[in-house]
Amino acid sequence: MKVPVGLLLTISMIAISFSAIFVKWSDAPSTIISMNRMYLASLLLLPIVWVNRKEFKKLSKKDWLFLCMAGVFLAMHFALWFESLKLTTVASSTIILSLQPIVAMVGGFFIYKERTDLSTFMAIGLSIIGVVMVGWGDFGLSSQSAIMGDILSFLSVIAVVTYLLIGQNNVKKISHWIYSFCVFFFAGLSLNIYNLMTGVQISGYPAREWGIFLLLAIFPTLAHVIFNFLLNHVNTTTISMSVLGEPVGATILAILLLGEPVLPLQLIGGFIALLGVFIFLMQQKKVALKEKEKPIAS
Repeated sequence: MKVPVGLLLTISMIAISFSAIFVKWSDAPSTIISMNRMYLASLLLLPIVWVNRKEFKKLSKKDWLFLCMAGVFLAMHFALWFESLKLTTVASSTIILSLQPIVAMVGGFFIYKERTDLSTFMAIGLSIIGVVMVGWGDFGLSSQSAIMGDILSFLSVIAVVTYLLIGQNNVKKISHWIYSFCVFFFAGLSLNIYNLMTGVQISGYPAREWGIFLLLAIFPTLAHVIFNFLLNHVNTTTISMSVLGEPVGATILAILLLGEPVLPLQLIGGFIALLGVFIFLMQQKKVALKEKEKPIAS
């Protein structure tokens, strides 16, 4: 069956753009938001996982180790990025996520020996220029706490790329549903252990906070489920490239829902970023078609 990669990546970009808004609405600690998001996401996947529970038998001890490692890095990503959002604006924090394709390319080159041609690199560069323009105004106003938020956002990029690189080699052994459930659960467990060790309040949060935790579990997590599924069909760099749409979407939502200001330069940058995403995806489609047209060696 033909997989509509472009459509699925578009849905993911829209869903994941809401993540920063939900985090901004919450008053809970970052590691509590992250932990409950992961636990609730695992719970939502449980019915599907139960139907496909026989797949767990395919996993070796080594596979479980990699799943645990992926969960830990996913936990680090959410904890670092959510804390970043509490220290700086949505545009400033999400702009750092634009570095994800570069980190992914470097990781893919060293781990999987993946090659990237000049035209693809130029498309990525175009999108990065666009997202830098989106967040430029916020960078100019950065305070000491905002700069720390930028640093945490960059560290979260390294964590999520590591998570995706681990998944690229292991998600193909089981369905994306089982993979997503495992890494979400291990991420929640890792954060739970961290909260207990550091004395962060685990319970006692009001209904409003739990509503935000649930929203995070449903909408942005949908994007990660789709990403895990698409790892069967595209590489980590492609997934990372699609996330470049998040700063644009999140900034627009921040204007509408949080009242954050936006400059004309940021609007132009948003258009340029999306143009780069479109060019990149078209190039990936051409590469896939060329691969299909290659004659099979006898």
